[in-house]
Amino acid sequence: MTKMKLLRYLLPLILFVPLMADAQCRAFTKNRVLPLMSGYVQNDNYNSAQLVPGDEAELLLTFYGNKEYRLVVGAHPILGEVDYEVLDTNNQLIYASKDSKSENKYIFDFKMSSTQQLIVRIRVPEQNSALTPHEGCVTVMTGYKEIAK
Repeated sequence: MTKMKLLRYLLPLILFVPLMADAQCRAFTKNRVLPLMSGYVQNDNYNSAQLVPGDEAELLLTFYGNKEYRLVVGAHPILGEVDYEVLDTNNQLIYASKDSKSENKYIFDFKMSSTQQLIVRIRVPEQNSALTPHEGCVTVMTGYKEIAK
């Protein structure tokens, strides 16, 4: 097989695989994460990534005053027990999912009295496996409600 023929078959495959991963992540978000936003107005940001065991990711989000927020971190079960923390910009811990006694530690409801930015830090646990680590979708969604005055 000539190099040109090989390139003709491999190039579409190389371009198609990332699109499939994004489509799977969007389907996961729609089916598993979005229903947890019930009662909140979802913002238009779609924050999602394909992560592997041992990965850590950070996201800086702005939250506006006089609103009640819901933050949901959804992770594909193949990744295991994904932990996340919410910190202020001075790295002061506000919430840690691993310390939560809540029935659903992946939902964090809170109120903002003034506008500020918060950091969401996500950690995917290492897996002790001889197999190639599996990639999985992690999604961070936020929604809000106006606080009655």
